[in-house]
Amino acid sequence: MLATANDFSFSGLNIPGNTSNKVGSNVTLVNVDKIPGLNTLGISLARIDFAPYGGLNPPHTHPRATEILVVLEGTLYVGFVTSNPNRLITKVLNAGDVFVFPIGLIHFQFNIGQTNAVAISGLSSQNPGVITTANAVFGSNPPINPDVLTKAFQVDKNVVNYLQKQISKLLLSSSNIPKFEAKDIHPSLINYNMQRARSLVAFVLLALSSSFASAFDPSPLQDFCVAIKDPKDGVFVNGKFCRDPMLATANDFSFSGLNIPGNTSNKVGSNVTLVNVDKIPGLNTLGISLARIDFAPYGGLNPPHTHPRATEILVVLEGTLYVGFVTSNPNRLITKVLNAGDVFVFPIGLIHFQFNIGQTNAVAISGLSSQNPGVITIANAVFGSNPPINPDVLTKAFQVDKNVVNYLQKQFWVNNH
Repeated sequence: MLATANDFSFSGLNIPGNTSNKVGSNVTLVNVDKIPGLNTLGISLARIDFAPYGGLNPPHTHPRATEILVVLEGTLYVGFVTSNPNRLITKVLNAGDVFVFPIGLIHFQFNIGQTNAVAISGLSSQNPGVITTANAVFGSNPPINPDVLTKAFQVDKNVVNYLQKQISKLLLSSSNIPKFEAKDIHPSLINYNMQRARSLVAFVLLALSSSFASAFDPSPLQDFCVAIKDPKDGVFVNGKFCRDPMLATANDFSFSGLNIPGNTSNKVGSNVTLVNVDKIPGLNTLGISLARIDFAPYGGLNPPHTHPRATEILVVLEGTLYVGFVTSNPNRLITKVLNAGDVFVFPIGLIHFQFNIGQTNAVAISGLSSQNPGVITIANAVFGSNPPINPDVLTKAFQVDKNVVNYLQKQFWVNNH
C-alpha cells in the first residue's frame, strides 16, 4: 500500500555516458539500487556508450545474469567464450541487431565503427554483478599472489607485476565501472520506517512459506540450449534426455575410481577429476556433482577459473592450500589458508583458485551445485579461445603492448580437467 510510481521509474538513460577513459566506454546500470520496485523481479537494464573505433566494454562476466543487447547506434564486434572447450562465438552488429550473452560466460563488446556507438542491455537479475576479467585477476584488492598468476598465465613474474601495475592505473582512471554513492540510491531505500520494516518481515515470512519456483524459467544446465522449430532436428535438451524410471539400475547412480590420484605432471601441477552427469547419468536434474582435485608439491595450482552454473564447496583431505575468490564490483580478494579437514565455499560465477603452498602433495574434494557446472579457466578462455579473441580487444582490456598479447596467445594452455 506504500508503493508509488517513483518506486518503479528512473530518468536519464537518454544521457550519453562519459567515454573519456582508457577503455573508451561507459556503462550506466539501472538495477534495484536505482529502481527499488525491481526487487524480486529478476531483471535490470543498462546503457552502454562506446567511443569511436576502439571503444571497448572489456571481457567480463555477469555471475547472476544472462544479457540481451540491442545496438541503437554504430557498429559493434561482440562475442563470448564458452566453457570447456573455450570456443569463441562472435558477430558484427549494426543498429537494430540483437545479441545474447549467456549467464556467467566471458563476453565483450568492441566498437569497430568510426562514430560513437550506443547499446541497451537487458539483464536477467535485479543485481547481475560484473566481473571485469583483467580487473579481477590483476587488479583485485588485495592482489592475488604473483606466484599464482605466474603459473596460471605461464609468464615471468615481471610480466605479472607489470600487468598488476597497469590495471591499477586503469582502475584509478576509469569511469567505465558504475560507482554507486549514497546519493545514487533511491530515497525510499534509505528512509525506512518501522511500519515498512514490519511489513518487510511479514513479506519475508510469507515468501519463505510459499513455493514460487514455477514462476521463473528453469536454471541452465549447460552453456546454452538453442531452441529449434522442428523437434526432429533436436540434439540437446536443457540437461539430458530421461530414461524410463522403471529401467534405472544402481549403475546409473554410481562411479568408481575417485580414490585414484590424478596426474599432476603438467604446467600448472594439478588435475581435476570431475564426476558429473556424464559420469553418473542418475545425476540428471538433481543439481549436484563432485570433483577430486590433486595438487603437486609447492606450486600445484588449480588456476583462476569460474563455474558459470555452480557454487563450489571444498574440503581439504591432505596438504595445505592457499585459496581465494574475487568478488564482483568492487574486485575484493577473499583468501584463506586451508589444512586437512578445512572447508571453503566459492560462490557461483566468481573467479577463484586453489594453490598448494605445502611441501607435499595435496588433495581436495569439491561439491558443485549443478549436474554440469562448467569451467572457464581465465587464462585459457581469454588467451587460448578458438578462434582467438581479436588482439585489439585484449590490448586495450589489459593495457599492454600487442606483442605481449601475441606472446600469451601463442602459449600452450593446459586443460587440467
